[in-house]
Amino acid sequence: MIETIRQGLKQDGFDVSISKICQWFAVPRRTVYYKPVKGSPKVQTCFAQPIKAMIEENPSFGYRTVAHLLDFNKNTVQRIFQLMGWQVKKRPIGFRPRIQALPSVAQRPNERWATDLCRVWAGRDGWAVLALVIDCHTRELLGWHLSRSGKAKTAESALEQALIARYGTLGRVQSPFLLRSDNGLVFTSRSYTALVRSYGLRQEFITPHCPEQNGMIERVIRTLKEQCVHRQRFETLQHASRVIADWIGFYNTRRPHQALGMKTPAEVFALAA
Repeated sequence: MIETIRQGLKQDGFDVSISKICQWFAVPRRTVYYKPVKGSPKVQTCFAQPIKAMIEENPSFGYRTVAHLLDFNKNTVQRIFQLMGWQVKKRPIGFRPRIQALPSVAQRPNERWATDLCRVWAGRDGWAVLALVIDCHTRELLGWHLSRSGKAKTAESALEQALIARYGTLGRVQSPFLLRSDNGLVFTSRSYTALVRSYGLRQEFITPHCPEQNGMIERVIRTLKEQCVHRQRFETLQHASRVIADWIGFYNTRRPHQALGMKTPAEVFALAA
């Protein structure tokens, strides 16, 4: 069409460049020169095979994560994903109104931690409760505990494990920071709040019915379920603990995060230390 217009103007005595005509009609100039490639596009086996092997092992990985782990160009991986139809199918979320509230983020390590609970099916041992503690700056899963009891002791064990992982010992922290959670009975119980105060931490609670204010730990729980829990058939509580421990080690030291510039939580903490 652009070339036809140009030839018509030329016959009328006006020699106008293709760039100018594209500018008039707001048409990208590259579309004028585009010629469709005959036949189906070819995908190099040296790229496709390792990519396919990784997404078969981890179906929820996106192209950025795959490209980082395989040390491939992310544009190449994205193109192969599109040509082969390997994109991750996202769940429709519909309309979710968000409120203006303080997000669960931090500017440096040990400025804000977040904690939450979720349930895991442990086969013969039935439903178990998993408590997690995350650093909101590095996104590192510092502490966790899996138990058949959903009482405060489970959350307390996860918090103490996080303190040991970060400081090497239990005791009052020298620089008190915030510990964010929802308003569940576990986190508002006397024993848990007393334990938090004994270590010099300060609790903060999200607005009721607004889990997005604790979005970072909620997102980690979703990732844990998609990439670990839902892909396993746990036989016992011990089996579930072993598999989850392996995944958390992978999450902290090997799994890149787009929000961290495709670095792992361990790398971000090492850079900030």
